[in-house]
Formats: sequence, structure tokens, C-alpha cells
Amino acid sequence: KCGGVDKRTIEKFQKEAEEMGKGSFWYAWVLDKLKSERERGITIDIALMKFEPPKYFVTVIDAPGHRDLIKNMITGTPQADAAVLIVASGTGEFEAGIGSNGQSREHVLLAYTLGVKELVVAV
Repeated sequence: KCGGVDKRTIEKFQKEAEEMGKGSFWYAWVLDKLKSERERGITIDIALMKFEPPKYFVTVIDAPGHRDLIKNMITGTPQADAAVLIVASGTGEFEAGIGSNGQSREHVLLAYTLGVKELVVAV
């Protein structure tokens, strides 16, 4: 059963994000419920949302990516069968993320160590 977020809720998030000067962040607010998450524009705590397409039962786990919140990422990751890693594509940002001390690299290694064997990387 898809359609877990009704149109009215999406419109509310769009309006609130626009009022806060964070117009492009509205989609993240489906899972980012804390006021501080919305104000700072980062995920702080893990959040779950479930939906059921015809063949599978899917639970989306939104885990923080910020270096200071890595323990929260570790809390949610072991529950995952697969992961989607969103990485920045700006000049220098991608390279910094996958470099020897990069946050993206750290997330991939942690996810693998915590049992996630399937990964989609979205750039």
C-alpha cells in the first residue's frame, strides 16, 4: 500500500519549508520530524516509514549522515537489508566524501560491517 503521505501533508511541508527559507528541504520533512532537524537542515535521529508495493514490504530508515551524529546512524543501520547512500556531486564535495577520511566512505564501511550487503549510491 503506497501513498503513505497524503497530498495535504506534502503541501503543508512545502509551505512551511518555503516560509523558513528552506524550500528544497520539504521532501526530507516527511521523515525529519524534530524542529531542530528542520531548522538545521540535517537528520539528527533515525526515522522509519513503511510502505507495501505489490511484491515487497519496505521500511525506509532515514539515518543521519553528519559526522557528529554517527552513533545514531549506527543505531538504524543494522535493521537494513539494503541501503541508499546519497552523496554530494558538487566539485570537491564528492571527492571529499570518498577520500581516505571522507564521511561517505565511513558510512559505506560501517554499513557493510553492520550487515548491509546491498548498496545503491545516488549522486
